[in-house]
Amino acid sequence: MRILNSIVITLGTFFYIGYMPFAPGTFGSLAGLFIFWLIKGDAFFCILAAAVLTIIGFLVSGRAEKIINRKDPSVIVIDEVSGILISLIFIPYDLKLVVLAFLLFRILDTLKPYPAGKLQNLKGSLGIMIDDIIAGIYTNIILQLVIRLASFKTS
Repeated sequence: MRILNSIVITLGTFFYIGYMPFAPGTFGSLAGLFIFWLIKGDAFFCILAAAVLTIIGFLVSGRAEKIINRKDPSVIVIDEVSGILISLIFIPYDLKLVVLAFLLFRILDTLKPYPAGKLQNLKGSLGIMIDDIIAGIYTNIILQLVIRLASFKTS
């Protein structure tokens, strides 16, 4: 059981990034950007990484919450990692867009626009993961609009 708990904590904190002394969610988001950089923004691998990390997040975050014995503890950052990757699906590999994605995602993850704020009160993994998934989806929608409007202006 100790080994399983160690694996759960390692994954939930995304290899202990969640234990950063300040702004662990921001560092979790930066870890997601690092993954995006590693895959060079390839849409297939971005979808794959986002899906795999979201699934792992659902599998481990609720259990990590129980091990830590706190509701949605800030050390669990796998939700931020998967959320930022969701925000970058089908986004071109461009530094300006990646920085904008990061800023928008962090703002939306903090503000928790409807229905994220309501749904984060759910118990277990769903409550931990859902607000970041919604922030990622909202960020992606905004970025898709920005890309299309910028393209429209230059045409």
